[in-house]
Amino acid sequence: MVDGPELITVGQLARRVGLTAKALRHYDRVGLLSPAAVDPGTGYRLYSAEQVAPARLVRLLRSVDVPLEQVRACLATPYDEVAIQQVLIQHRRRLQARLDRVRGELHRTDHLIEDGVTTAMTDQDKQDTGDERRTAIDLFNGVWRLMEKEDRSAEDDDRMLHMAHASRYHWGQVGAPVNLSRGEWQCSRVYSVLGRAEPALHHARRGLEICRAHGIGDWDLAFAYESLARAHAVAGDKEQARAWTEQALSAAEDIAQDEDRELLLTDLESIPAQPRFW
Repeated sequence: MVDGPELITVGQLARRVGLTAKALRHYDRVGLLSPAAVDPGTGYRLYSAEQVAPARLVRLLRSVDVPLEQVRACLATPYDEVAIQQVLIQHRRRLQARLDRVRGELHRTDHLIEDGVTTAMTDQDKQDTGDERRTAIDLFNGVWRLMEKEDRSAEDDDRMLHMAHASRYHWGQVGAPVNLSRGEWQCSRVYSVLGRAEPALHHARRGLEICRAHGIGDWDLAFAYESLARAHAVAGDKEQARAWTEQALSAAEDIAQDEDRELLLTDLESIPAQPRFW
């Protein structure tokens, strides 16, 4: 056995920090968390008591899918709360961008379902920019592409906002009520992303009014509630944010597709300053 300070096995460390022995072996192989020593007789990995805290930090960061390289940077300064917080803030932005990307892909898929693939392919070959429905769709999708950017400029923010309103305008000319509610939802989301609570609340309320007036349910209704929860959170009203989140959770039970329901639940988890309570 290895002489010196008391060492613990990989299994003992795994139990103390909440990781699996398999994960610890993997982190050793990639050079993230190497053992203090290796028993020359058995080849067992042995860890010191000082490695318990770093291992717990690894578990916490990996539990929210922080990339390994970012975890490695945190381990370089394990007690620097400010540095770790910055890593988490950047990671949250990446997750939000990923969620916005999935949300945009969902809407683009809906348009393909509604319009038909053949029509969409034909439209791509047309030079007629006067197709108002196509303009509404292109603007709507363009907003998502901008929202997905992790390093948007002030000009990008302005463009994203104007495109959201322009899309909603064109849907008002050629769209069905469900298109109008989604347009209002997108305007509310853009304002929430920009930290502007009052217009975010206005468009969220309009989206819900349209859903109620036209009997629109399923995930459109659930996301109308979500937009109100998010806008209230941006306004700093935690009580109302929670109340509308509970409405969204209740509406989620009536969402037909499991994937849509999971997307809503994931979206609710991204509401600012609202810890998960469900």
